[in-house]
Amino acid sequence: MNIGDLLTVRLIISTKEDMEFVHLKDMRASCFEPVDVLSAYQYKDNLGFYKSTKDAATHFFFDKINKGTYVLEYDVRVNNKGNFSNGITTIQSMYAPEFTSHSNGIQVKVQN
Repeated sequence: MNIGDLLTVRLIISTKEDMEFVHLKDMRASCFEPVDVLSAYQYKDNLGFYKSTKDAATHFFFDKINKGTYVLEYDVRVNNKGNFSNGITTIQSMYAPEFTSHSNGIQVKVQN
C-alpha cells in the first residue's frame, strides 16, 4: 500500500446468543487516519450502534446484538510510510467483562 490510499476496515461480529450492552474497540495503526471523524448513532443491517472515533481507535457501543453475523465497515486513509503494528480489536460485555474476545494484531508496511 502507498501513502494516500483509501482502505476500508471490515469488522465481522458473529455471536451465538443475544447480547446486551457491548463495547467494540478497534485499534488503528498510526499510519491510518479515519475519514469520518464525527461520532453518531447509526443503524445498519438490523444493528443499531453508537460509533465514536478517537485518536488511536474507533469505538462501537451496542445496546443489543441479536444472535447472528454482522459486518461493520469504515474508511481510513494511509498518511505515513514505514512499518507499523496495527492494534487488536476487542469486543466485550460492559456489565459482564468475562465475556470478551479479541482479534490478532497485524504488521502493516507502507511504501512511498
